[in-house]
Amino acid sequence: MPEVVHYRVSIPHPHSHLFEVEATFPAGPDMLDAVLPVWTPGSYLVREFSRQVQDVSATSPGGEPLAVRRVDKRTWRVQAQGRAVTLRYRVYANELTVRTSHLDGSHGYFNGAALFLYTEATRGLEHHVTMEAPSGWTAFTALERRGEAFVAKDYDELVDSPFEVGPHMPLTFTAAGVPHEVVVWGDSVPDAGRLCADLQRICEAQARMFGGLPLKRYLFLVYLTDKGRGGLEHKASTALLFPRTGLQNARGWEDFLTLAAHEYFHLWNIKRVKPRALVPFDYAQENYTSLLWVFEGATSYYDTLFVLRAGLMSGSRYLTRLGETLSTLHATPGRKVQTLAEASLVSWVKHYRPDEHSPNSAISYYLKGEVVAALLDLELRRATDNARGLDDLMRLLWQRHGDESGVPEDGVEVAASEVAGKDLSAFFDRAVRTTEELDYSVFSHVGLEVRFRARESPSDRGGIPPPRAKSEGKPKGWLGVTTKGSATVATVLDGSPAQEAGLYVDDELVAFDGWRVDAAGLLSRCEDKSPGDTVRLTVFRRDRLVEVLVTLGHKPVDAAWLARVDKPTDAQKAAYQAWLGAPWEESG
Repeated sequence: MPEVVHYRVSIPHPHSHLFEVEATFPAGPDMLDAVLPVWTPGSYLVREFSRQVQDVSATSPGGEPLAVRRVDKRTWRVQAQGRAVTLRYRVYANELTVRTSHLDGSHGYFNGAALFLYTEATRGLEHHVTMEAPSGWTAFTALERRGEAFVAKDYDELVDSPFEVGPHMPLTFTAAGVPHEVVVWGDSVPDAGRLCADLQRICEAQARMFGGLPLKRYLFLVYLTDKGRGGLEHKASTALLFPRTGLQNARGWEDFLTLAAHEYFHLWNIKRVKPRALVPFDYAQENYTSLLWVFEGATSYYDTLFVLRAGLMSGSRYLTRLGETLSTLHATPGRKVQTLAEASLVSWVKHYRPDEHSPNSAISYYLKGEVVAALLDLELRRATDNARGLDDLMRLLWQRHGDESGVPEDGVEVAASEVAGKDLSAFFDRAVRTTEELDYSVFSHVGLEVRFRARESPSDRGGIPPPRAKSEGKPKGWLGVTTKGSATVATVLDGSPAQEAGLYVDDELVAFDGWRVDAAGLLSRCEDKSPGDTVRLTVFRRDRLVEVLVTLGHKPVDAAWLARVDKPTDAQKAAYQAWLGAPWEESG
């Protein structure tokens, strides 16, 4: 009988937030080193999962206690003397994110990287998991079930298969001939039938692009909470965290669908076609690649595009959302400081560890990567007279690297130039390896141009033209800060009037020109003033009352929208329809 690694996960006291784990390793070396990953694939941050492990003990097959000691932050060494070893330990789980683990009286959720000790020698063996859960609870995971055990072909598959355990009734649908389950925790979905129908359309749209689905079943784990939004992709499942109130309005529903579409597209783009730098995963430390802008940014481009292709969004609405993305990019001073390649490479210390200076010093590879993917799509279409586009590049990468062998660091650029039939190195040099502003002229290929205006209010996302009634209004004063909580400065933007005057992060707002003010009132009061006006801000800086005189500036012209060109040609209209699958007339 083949050797396997076996885990038993028990939940005797859910209110304690402690999973109890028993891990049995087959006979091997005299000294067994059991280790825990420091990160989990898809989330590029060293999270130090081992800090939640406690009460580790070890026994032989006959129950004899074995000496075990911790030798570093992630390693427990057992005096095995060549025998099989059973480790018993507990893991504290009270962090409800898609990347960590959470256990309470209502459910249990865990990622394998946070729970399962492993050895390098047995990493390639089958790993079996059995669950002992409270009465009435059911375990859900994408792993195959054999009898009472869930079976992973190796440790990598185990880490890539989160578990949800609780008293849930799953929703089901079939897409492209493949069964899908949706397990929801936190609240009921307002319209479960609509949710399944919309997800089905998105899944089938993606399957059509690649000629089918690369799996036998798929699992959506959905966590509806009071706040927070995020997702983590897996090879046959995803975990989605979303505000429960968001599903009660049109914008929120649309946002949820784009989140689901994003994680589902990762079935191809990162879970199977992946950077060679991640093959195999090194769970002990950071794994560096400059390609995250492709694997996350291009996926961000496709998430909204597939909601459109599924018939759940209009072409004009798609352009509005793309304009909002452009607006966010141009409101981030860090785009002039950090290249897209560097943003990918140092995600471990920048993107996943933001601070008050991040908007000034860094750019998100999701954000700029999405825009660059859109430009690359149009560049490919223009170069081939609409015969090929980004879909063809993604399919070529799937054909070449879908076996999980990994894409070399120059592999995307080489393949893109092949699809285009011309050298695209100049495009990638500018878009990926410099901090020059992006060249938006390629939008003219589909009869569009990027235009900019000042924001009308702090809540103005951009994406649409200025209201006609306000386009010629009085210029508004601009301070150049973002706020947090009720009255605290969160970020002082580089080169802003606030920075020039000496307003600091964590200053607590007290008064504006002698009148009490909070965070919301500060921004509106500044907009009531004009550029060049001097205002007196009173703040607490630590525990000292300080007055800062600020001369307000002009609001940045950074709200973008995509406008149709005057007198579009028939070729531009045809290219637009080939790009979005929507008629030109519908975009007006």
